[in-house]
Amino acid sequence: MTTFALLMGHDKLRKFAENETFGCLLQPSAEELLRDGYLALRDHPVKGHWGERFADPGAPLVLELGCGKGEYTIDLAQREPSCNYVGVDIKGARLWKGAKYATEHALGNVGFLRTRIEFIPAFFAPGEVSEIWLTFSDPQVKSENSRLSSPVFLERYSRFLAPGGKIHLKTDSQFLYQYTLAVCRANGLPVLACSEDLYAEADRFAPCLTEVQTFYEKMFRDQGYPIRYLCFALRSTLLSPCTPKGRGAFPPTPPDIALQSDGGSSAQGLPKETSASLHPSHCASLVGPSRLCETTSKSFALRGGHGRPLFPEATPVSATPPSRKFVAPEDFDSDYWRSVEGHRTLFGRDTAETRRQKLKK
Repeated sequence: MTTFALLMGHDKLRKFAENETFGCLLQPSAEELLRDGYLALRDHPVKGHWGERFADPGAPLVLELGCGKGEYTIDLAQREPSCNYVGVDIKGARLWKGAKYATEHALGNVGFLRTRIEFIPAFFAPGEVSEIWLTFSDPQVKSENSRLSSPVFLERYSRFLAPGGKIHLKTDSQFLYQYTLAVCRANGLPVLACSEDLYAEADRFAPCLTEVQTFYEKMFRDQGYPIRYLCFALRSTLLSPCTPKGRGAFPPTPPDIALQSDGGSSAQGLPKETSASLHPSHCASLVGPSRLCETTSKSFALRGGHGRPLFPEATPVSATPPSRKFVAPEDFDSDYWRSVEGHRTLFGRDTAETRRQKLKK
């Protein structure tokens, strides 16, 4: 073992030891979660009690899954002190940086959780979470069930995401962006905002979407990759007619998606494969509980509104819809993305995978 490797190992051990001293970092052991073998999960005591860990127990709770070093969680928390934020990751050495910063700066609305995202339902009670951020997740081209926006994970999120809760996806991966749109189509999930190139369309969105950046976001931008953004909802809630009053008056909704009179939808200006199905009943999620609405509109709302009603003939729907299963998209061509041509589309060049496929021929 080289001297460098020894130093790296020592540094990790130092960080792991310091992690034990951070009150904002929760690190449950496997014994606390697993029962009757590996496949059965036990609820953690913090489930349903996250508010007690923050300065404002009643503030909406926002998760960042796969938060890495926590820079995105920290930045959002400092910009929006009226919300509580929890960054989730399995890598303790990465979480050390965010937890140390939050501790040194006495951030009362920041917490971190070290666990596998597969175990996430064991930590959050139904309705406890207002929003979820998926920032530059691994697209998992070969394993659909490992993608954080797959039906398997959406079912997990639906167990604790509040009615009207939203999921935000930021990614450099065209594959993951298109796949997530296909999942929304297949399950009738309302797409509230979307962009193939967030920074080229920055004037459409609230500044925080481009001003708050992860380590990988900065790296991919420097390499010239467009950053894609998608916001969608899993559940509906009560919808009241509302009149936009300019920027920040209502949660984000794509300006190029318009309701048709027959209750269907049309997405003008978007290619067929990226337009999302938007039914009037799904649009109820655009107006959630008042506090969630205010927080979302302040933080993430599109610029827009010209004094016209958004949905003038809206009708209320159930605020607590039954739990549901999510299905995989049938119109998403996974084989294409695994092919030589698909890899070239994704990466703009040959990769190790395309070279292997060429050798097989």
